[in-house]
Amino acid sequence: MTIPLQPTNVGADVSECDREPIHIPGSIQPHGLLLIARQSDLRIAGGAGRLEQQFGPDWLGQDVATLLGETAGDALAAATKSSCSLGAIPNLEWQGTARHAGDFWLIELEPAEQKSAEDVLGWIDEVGVSFERAGGLVELCERAAESFRSLTGFDRVMIYRFLDDDSGVVIAEDVADGLATYHNHHFPASDIPQQARALYLRNRVRVIPDVSYQPELIRPAALAGMDLSDVELRSVSPIHIQYLKNMGVAASASVSIVKDGMLWGLVACHHMSPRNLGPATRRAASLVAGGLARQINAKEQAEEYRERLRVRADEDAIAARLAEEVDPEQLFRTASGDLRRMFEADAFAILHGGALYEDGACPDRDDIREIAKWVRQQGPAPFHSDSLGEDFPAASSYRERASGLLAITLSSKVPTVLLWFRAEKREVVEWAGNPHKAVNLSPGEKLTPRASFEAWSEEVRGRARPWSHAETEAARRLMGRLYDARQNRRVRDLADDLNVAVADKDRLIARQETLLKEVNHRVQNSLQLVMAFLGLQARSSDDPALGAHLGEAQRRLSAVALVHRRLYSDDNVQAVDLSRYLAELVADVKASMGPEWANQLTLDLAPITIAADDAVQVGLVLVELVINAQKYAYGGESGPIFISLERHRTRFRLIVADKGRGKTGARKGFGTRMLDSMVKRLNGVLEDGDNNPGVRTVLTAPISLPRIAVSEQAKEDMAS
Repeated sequence: MTIPLQPTNVGADVSECDREPIHIPGSIQPHGLLLIARQSDLRIAGGAGRLEQQFGPDWLGQDVATLLGETAGDALAAATKSSCSLGAIPNLEWQGTARHAGDFWLIELEPAEQKSAEDVLGWIDEVGVSFERAGGLVELCERAAESFRSLTGFDRVMIYRFLDDDSGVVIAEDVADGLATYHNHHFPASDIPQQARALYLRNRVRVIPDVSYQPELIRPAALAGMDLSDVELRSVSPIHIQYLKNMGVAASASVSIVKDGMLWGLVACHHMSPRNLGPATRRAASLVAGGLARQINAKEQAEEYRERLRVRADEDAIAARLAEEVDPEQLFRTASGDLRRMFEADAFAILHGGALYEDGACPDRDDIREIAKWVRQQGPAPFHSDSLGEDFPAASSYRERASGLLAITLSSKVPTVLLWFRAEKREVVEWAGNPHKAVNLSPGEKLTPRASFEAWSEEVRGRARPWSHAETEAARRLMGRLYDARQNRRVRDLADDLNVAVADKDRLIARQETLLKEVNHRVQNSLQLVMAFLGLQARSSDDPALGAHLGEAQRRLSAVALVHRRLYSDDNVQAVDLSRYLAELVADVKASMGPEWANQLTLDLAPITIAADDAVQVGLVLVELVINAQKYAYGGESGPIFISLERHRTRFRLIVADKGRGKTGARKGFGTRMLDSMVKRLNGVLEDGDNNPGVRTVLTAPISLPRIAVSEQAKEDMAS
């Protein structure tokens, strides 16, 4: 894949794009009608579109049943979810959908689509089989572009993938004869602002049948500020409309590709003349996009699995080699080529004390020593970069040989640094227009989109092929194997000294364990003392409010004690298997909640290793969220609570969801402050969402691995 450049010199204008309130446009597109009905009495409080032409001049104030029929009125009155299909409207060639928004129902009416369910289901089945037979990600996306163009009839259909810097690239395209292609073209992040990406997650299919439409305003004006995020007829940002006109597009549609709850990309459709997609076609597109996302996930996982197998096979071969070699200099001299090939590097070097061993086209020896000195300052954890010149400016002078670096450091007193280099991968990135002029804003002028989409090339310098997650994890494991190999060599050469070292190490470990147990014991005693004092105060108080606050404080302290006790029951106090830790913690929490909760907590936890300090914070967050669900979701009764732990590259997501009565107000009080503090320590984000019904709370935070803690005595023992 090509490596995109970050567009520059657009900061202020891009931020203005991100602030545009596109979810409250105050109008709709004219190919449908919008009715706003009060939830309390189902009477029409407002609307937009040609309502007088369809319903006569007295539509305002009528009840839903009068305008749309008894069936529609009964459906809304009985609705228990946030959306409700009204089906075909009697005596009208319309079909309706209603979505709940605050105290209102937003009813969308569109012309009924003449397409049989058999045709749609047959197409979906055929496309699903085609996706399954795709040989790889690129072929899958090419088939998807062809299939969506067949479904929509649009002139151009592109599979647009978001990259890590939020820019995007067209990885597949199906286009009518005579039209320009955007295949392999990059688009800057500013083309799809942040709030637009958020709406793509909520509205999986969006259509603009005619970019030259005249918006239909919401009436009365007092309702113009309503949030139309979930309304498919929602009017479009004038900036986006002009953007499409600048591309020469008359109609567009987009279908979100959502993988693991995150926006992976879009199916972007363009037509050179006005064209609409009916409700049935949109639903079919949404279903197929879901199948496409699952196939993308499967293809990516298969590719990652193959990469892990390759690296693991090379790693095992190196491990066998390490077990045979005795002298470290002989080991480094004979194994350099195998170590280089393990990570598919262009060059490899080992600095061991004053000796330097090279394999492949390395930088100059003095430059290698400077790089090794700099790497040692970054700490013991493996370091990797695919743009070394940006991290270590001196490397820019030899970027042709070393734009990528993977390095591990084994000791500090006698330097042993392993360095893998990847050469510069010079590429020409094709942009759809100059990315450095994404938007144009002159003093006193309104924000306008860029007008040029002609191919604009930019050469990428100083970048190498990125190191995969499997490779960086293998480097971490190799680091441990090298430590083990060093220890094994010392066992053979210095048996007597090693026995002394082992005895010293055992004493240090015993001292550490004793200290940890003593600290844990004192913390537990202190917590129990404080809880007992709070209980005594609560029983002696005549103020019910004070008693309630003291009881709440007791529960919070009990949760803290539980998290602390569970963590220190593990032998490893540096790295923690978060899934195992949370499972055991939930078992303890469930036991304290009462027998009626015995079968109500459901777990789906992916194995993730994180630092113990962060595990404490995650445990406290989980306990607090479970307590909140127990307290507020079911009004004192028991009910299902779902807990899941997911990994997404270098981040994890902890999800706690219930099916209770939903969020009744903003969180506040001690529990909220404690949650905010813990989330901040994790450098994470805590978000509440609608679980339909109930609340779905998601904690997203980076995975922090523990730094290798080595005592000064152990460092001296390992030095050669």
